[in-house]
Amino acid sequence: MHDDRSLVEARLRRVLDERIRPAVYPESVPLEVAVWHAPGEPVPVAEGLAGVPEPIAVGDAWGAPWGTSWFRVTGTVPAEWAGRTVEALLDLGFDENMPGFQCEGLVYRPDGTPVKGLNPRNQWVRIGAPVAGGEEVRLHIEAASNPVILDYHPFVPTTLGDKDTAGGEPQYRLARMDLAVFDETVWQLVLDLEVLGELMQELPVEGARRWDVLRAVGRALDAVDLQDVGGSAAAARAELAGVLAVPAGPTAHRISAVGHAHIDSAWLWPLRETVRKVARTTSNMTALLEDEPDFVFTMSQAQQFAWIKEHRPEVYARVKKAVSDGRFVPAGGMWVESDTNMPGSEAMARQFVHGKRFFLDEFGIENDEAWLPDTFGFAAGLPQIIKAAGAKWLLTQKISWSQTNKFPHHTFQWEGIDGTRIFTHFPPVDTYNCSMKGSEIAHAARNFKDKGVARHSLAPTGWGDGGGGTTREMVAKAARLRDLDGSATVAWESPAEFFTKAQAEYPNPPVWVGELYLELHRATLTSQAKTKQGNRRSEHLLREAELWAATAAVRAGFPYPYEQLDRVWKTVLLHQFHDILPGSSIAWVHREAERTYAEVARELTAIVEAAQRALAGPGEGTLVFNSAPHARDGVAAGGAGVPARRGASRAAPREGGGFVLDNGLLRVEIDARGLVVSAYDLAAGRESVAPGRAANLLQIHPDFPNMWDAWDVDAFYRNTVTDLTEVDELVAVEAGGAAAVRIARSFGASKVVQVLSLPPDAKRLDIDTEVDWHETEKFLKAAFALDVHAERYASETQFGHFHRPTHTNTSWEAAKFEACNHRFVHLEEPGWGVALVNDSTYGHDVTRTVRGAAEGAGTTTTVRVSLLRAPRFPDPQTDQGVHRFRHALVPGAAIGDAVREGYRVNLPERRVPGAGEVAPLVSVDNDAVVVSAVKLADDAGGDVVVRLYESRGGRARARVVPGFGASGVLATDLLERELLGEEAPGVELVDGAVELTLRPFQLVTLRLSRSGARG
Repeated sequence: MHDDRSLVEARLRRVLDERIRPAVYPESVPLEVAVWHAPGEPVPVAEGLAGVPEPIAVGDAWGAPWGTSWFRVTGTVPAEWAGRTVEALLDLGFDENMPGFQCEGLVYRPDGTPVKGLNPRNQWVRIGAPVAGGEEVRLHIEAASNPVILDYHPFVPTTLGDKDTAGGEPQYRLARMDLAVFDETVWQLVLDLEVLGELMQELPVEGARRWDVLRAVGRALDAVDLQDVGGSAAAARAELAGVLAVPAGPTAHRISAVGHAHIDSAWLWPLRETVRKVARTTSNMTALLEDEPDFVFTMSQAQQFAWIKEHRPEVYARVKKAVSDGRFVPAGGMWVESDTNMPGSEAMARQFVHGKRFFLDEFGIENDEAWLPDTFGFAAGLPQIIKAAGAKWLLTQKISWSQTNKFPHHTFQWEGIDGTRIFTHFPPVDTYNCSMKGSEIAHAARNFKDKGVARHSLAPTGWGDGGGGTTREMVAKAARLRDLDGSATVAWESPAEFFTKAQAEYPNPPVWVGELYLELHRATLTSQAKTKQGNRRSEHLLREAELWAATAAVRAGFPYPYEQLDRVWKTVLLHQFHDILPGSSIAWVHREAERTYAEVARELTAIVEAAQRALAGPGEGTLVFNSAPHARDGVAAGGAGVPARRGASRAAPREGGGFVLDNGLLRVEIDARGLVVSAYDLAAGRESVAPGRAANLLQIHPDFPNMWDAWDVDAFYRNTVTDLTEVDELVAVEAGGAAAVRIARSFGASKVVQVLSLPPDAKRLDIDTEVDWHETEKFLKAAFALDVHAERYASETQFGHFHRPTHTNTSWEAAKFEACNHRFVHLEEPGWGVALVNDSTYGHDVTRTVRGAAEGAGTTTTVRVSLLRAPRFPDPQTDQGVHRFRHALVPGAAIGDAVREGYRVNLPERRVPGAGEVAPLVSVDNDAVVVSAVKLADDAGGDVVVRLYESRGGRARARVVPGFGASGVLATDLLERELLGEEAPGVELVDGAVELTLRPFQLVTLRLSRSGARG
């Protein structure tokens, strides 16, 4: 037989596009349309419905950037349509080539009842099936004219990302606004042909199945009367029934499809718009669930449920009913789909605490999975947190975006820093917006790396970010793929159903140890410095507020601010969303975040100060409150007292220019260029700075990645560098009772002032940096060339630290040319190390070189801190303005010193008038065991909750002593529920103390009861 594949396939494409798809709606009549443009921000539904509209015609422009327009559409169903299915087709001016990221609408009935969302690929509203004819139609559309930020030519700088700079030019033109007859038989024929046509493209040419399908398609096209598609559609479908009924083979890959709409809580739109995106999508999905009995939809992010509960209660009522029916599945158990690299220990824990508690309180549902499809890599401390929250599974898709190395597994055990393992799945479909296309389904089956030992994978199915979620077409295609020869099988299942099956069939999967590093989007560790500073400072202010409020509540009857802390925590957690904290959102989002963080700081500072005043009492003296988990200058951790007298440091001129700082423990030489050329540990007799090199060398690079400006820094940026060595000013000063040197520089359009100070009695050089930054597409780093031979270095992560190699033996190591740390980076040789600590930066790189004989031989290991970037998309003014950073170089530091100094720089002491010392509410006798939180229990029962962890990566014994009359102790999960069975560490209160033996990096939460305590 002659090979006529291309002829039949081309025929199929044209007939579908030009004849069959248009025949889905064979008859239509126009609707009358009027519009009211809401002034300013979105208005409540009742106000929008009451607005007085003016006529608007199809083709007219509408919608200033970020505006809201309320359309009223009216019409009458023609009498001759009686007995037929009728729908309204409402096209606001959509570009169907983009499933989301543009204008959207939510349709309401005149009484304010939501109907469904309108999205680029979901423009219909069912009027009746069948209609009687003559019905009056009246619908209202709340339409959002969100501008297109990421257009066909992506990453072009735009002023549309901020309401104040976006202008008022209409963004859209009203398109089709009709009542139309819906021919379901033709619609079903379209889906039959799409499924089989897409399947054909994936089948081997030499296989009989491809030819069977091809011949059936040819016969179906022969059966279609192109002048009467509706009348011939049933006959055409009959020609396809046979090939659609052939079942899949017994070894076919099995896909668990779950309805999904990944909605970024902010990104190319502000937070307030996400509230409406969620309302539109959940309206769509609850309507689809009513129409499709097999369909299951899942939605993560408790914050998004909370938004519609508050702002769209009429939508939330439908969601809540669908959840109770078991078909709308809350997933993930987190407050938002957060970044996981940068959030601190407690913040990462509280993502699960607040997320799981919301789902428990609202729906009685406990999540066993963490659901993070789009997060930009996963910190090695996360598995223990997931387990401590009572979960056991993780899903993500994002690692498939890595540019260099292909991850070797799709289903595996992920092992964290403490040895905890979490059963993890990466969907091989390689998207969290699956649309049930044949190419996607075939890719999932071919791509699955665990063939031969497993056959299950998951496919999150639906359009996100304003695309409206799963469509009825996707559901219909999935029904045809349920058991179809040549395809993977598809069934709608919840995440829990998938994970249960996947784990049962694959009880001993391979293990991946350590971080799940995304080889992309590395610059998100640096972009939008003020957002990152706001996060770090909020995290530590929350620690202080909880600690001192709890201490004051127990000691002085201070009213513990449960509701206030709960609200502030949720605000901080929201801003850890994976496009806010990483700095990859539009200008509106980050300017708003800056204002929000300022209010958070004001509110938390007020709590801290009020609690400390209650504790300090009257008196003429001054008390120093120490919020850090280690004693400081004689003041106990978590206590207040009078600090020990400190020694002195001094500054002297340096031969050849510059200054020498000396405090008897550390001698630091700063040369005439303002660079640190020596940091000599006097006790150890050891130099920190590599011979002929410098520390605190500011370096600037061009920074224009190939794409994803705010997200990416590409390796070639390192090819060009300028060392900032010119000095405007170099003077000795005094800073906080310490000898110091002030250095001023100018470069480009920017200025930087640094104060390098040497505190008395501390082996630490403090570095305060103020940058007035006005560069474009530049990357500013601070380099510390250290005389340390280390094959690996430690970066702090949640509840511990993680080691990365300093070499680039393989492509896996080479790809990690920018990495994340929390409060410290630490390098060491046996017996001696150096720490670099910070108060608000995350990105860094570490490289090593071998010196020649002329330089004294040996290894130079250079740590570079990433300070600022200046990408122009999506915020063209990224990081412009004044920034302040604090770092410290700590020569001679062991890992415990790095932990201590990291906390110190983030938790400065507070001085309060008063006379009486404040004993810690809880004391721990081993500095290796760090207290990460002291608070009152969230149930307001008055118990004291203490969370602590082993911080140095070794075994540790510790005695935890309550500074109050404790009557009992429980080991709990993160939600403060008692651990039972094998998970319980077996704690008890003996002689007023709790004895603990901890494994490396082990996290423990203790709940200490107080006799007679209430609130």
